[in-house]
Amino acid sequence: MTFSEQYKSKLLETVRSIPVDKVEEAIRVLARARQEGKAIFVCGNGGSASTASHFVCDMVKGASYGRPARFRIQALTDSLPTITAYSNDVGYDHVFVEQLRNFAGPGDVLIAISGSGNSPNVLRAVEYANSIGCCTIGLSGRDGGQLAPISQLSIHVPEPHMGRIEDAHLHICHMIGYYFMEEK
Repeated sequence: MTFSEQYKSKLLETVRSIPVDKVEEAIRVLARARQEGKAIFVCGNGGSASTASHFVCDMVKGASYGRPARFRIQALTDSLPTITAYSNDVGYDHVFVEQLRNFAGPGDVLIAISGSGNSPNVLRAVEYANSIGCCTIGLSGRDGGQLAPISQLSIHVPEPHMGRIEDAHLHICHMIGYYFMEEK
């Protein structure tokens, strides 16, 4: 079997491991947030930051454009000046939590994405969001790290390979986004 065939085979196994009941629960959380006009925030680092931005784009345009009910959603990964200012002046651990301190309130939603489940800045954001009454959804891989147990809704992909974890997280985000594009 070639490398590509092996990767594809293992990726299909990973996709089959996605807990779709948890994805359905996330869909219900986001539907409620949209209905109640609550804000949704998404964060992650590296490939997870890219997934966060991609997901928000899908929800802002694809799941909102031309529809009477729209999502109030933003990626905390997308304000490069804010991220670099906090990184330089305070510490990288603060880049997401400090944005939440400005914008988040009770009943809002935080979607935190971390392949390892151990990114300190993501964990701080989840801890803060939990403390003010936000609903927290964590997307993790490997053993779930510290993120899985502190997320109110944990969507854990038990895969050790970071590439396949990131692939599965994007699949999860597409399941959610395309639900709102195609079903509701």
